[in-house]
Amino acid sequence: MRRSLSSSLVVGAIFALLLREISAVKTAVSNLRRRSPDDGTRSLCSHLIRPNGYPCTEHTVQTKDGYLLALQRVSSRNGNLRVQCGPPVLLVHGLFMGGDAWFLDSMEESLGFILADHGFDVWVANVRGTHWSHGHVTLSEKSKGFWDWSWQDLALYDLAEMICFINLKTSSKIFLVGHSQGTIVSLAALTQPDVVEMVEAAALLSPISYLDHITAPLVRRMVSMHLDQMVLALGMHQLNFRSNVLIDLIDSLCNGHLDCNDLLTAITGKNCCFNNSRVDFYLENEPHPSSAKNIHHLFQMIRQGTFSQYDYGFFKNLRLYGQMKPPAFDLTRIPKSLPLWMSYGGNDALADVIDVQHTLNELQSTPELVYLENYGHMDFILSINGKEDLYNNMIGFFRSLGKSSSS
Repeated sequence: MRRSLSSSLVVGAIFALLLREISAVKTAVSNLRRRSPDDGTRSLCSHLIRPNGYPCTEHTVQTKDGYLLALQRVSSRNGNLRVQCGPPVLLVHGLFMGGDAWFLDSMEESLGFILADHGFDVWVANVRGTHWSHGHVTLSEKSKGFWDWSWQDLALYDLAEMICFINLKTSSKIFLVGHSQGTIVSLAALTQPDVVEMVEAAALLSPISYLDHITAPLVRRMVSMHLDQMVLALGMHQLNFRSNVLIDLIDSLCNGHLDCNDLLTAITGKNCCFNNSRVDFYLENEPHPSSAKNIHHLFQMIRQGTFSQYDYGFFKNLRLYGQMKPPAFDLTRIPKSLPLWMSYGGNDALADVIDVQHTLNELQSTPELVYLENYGHMDFILSINGKEDLYNNMIGFFRSLGKSSSS
């Protein structure tokens, strides 16, 4: 207990140094405290989807390493899940988010609702560690072992298993949609022949496979301080931004000591079309936990300029991978025949334009591109103009492949 408290305080002190230059949204503090993790009595269907009039069913998928993942299946308000005729679409959320991310705006603005209303058979992914998923067959969420994973496990286990589940359930190839970390795991999974054969096409919002040109000042500062390695050295394995220690620290800093308005910009870049009026609601649902190992893997990508598996160091790499450096995910293994659609923004401080171009240069195919000069990272899922700027174009791309139903 003392070690846990002292570790949290040390990390809190490090964040205090960072907060001299950036801040936290003050209203976020009360909302972070108000939202409690799912206690097993709530589901995403009952919390956000059915109350808006959309049929929704819950499914559980077990990965090969024992994690129990939640999948939701959604149809239009006029639809029937038993006779859903549209093609399946799997939505894969980003870092510190869950499947709720696709339903946080109004029914007219949220991609999950929009796809359902256009006749698609919508499936919603929730990776390990998120509030909506269901733990592990043997490991407690309080144990170190439960949090011993990074995004490569989300790609090779979580996403691969969910795609297989949907493919078996629908007897159809799927359309894959990812945002942020959801694009990292999608691109990695699509390099695997047994996965890509079940995918009809992929649409990637803020596509990431390389991160060495990110411009987000807070993230750059944390990387330069090796904060990820400090957290692991302190024995912390879960990163939960709803911990009381961190909330109290931010609360005290924001209560008269700092201007608390620009945290999101410092992390994601300036978002042009983010719906500020719904911030309280967003923060009742986000953020979800992730693992310290996952953050360390992402920071490795920034430092090393690679799109590779987790780097354990020289000796453990030799033992696990049979080579000194971790194997790269080879984007040239994504078939040229797989249709790809990508949208990226000029103000995105995480999916930088240079890194997106690096990804494009390595792909065999030429994806359809939508570039939005004024879009930041969060605009791609929470923009008030998303339907006109993005989603109609994405839906047109899917329909051009001749697989979707009309609405």
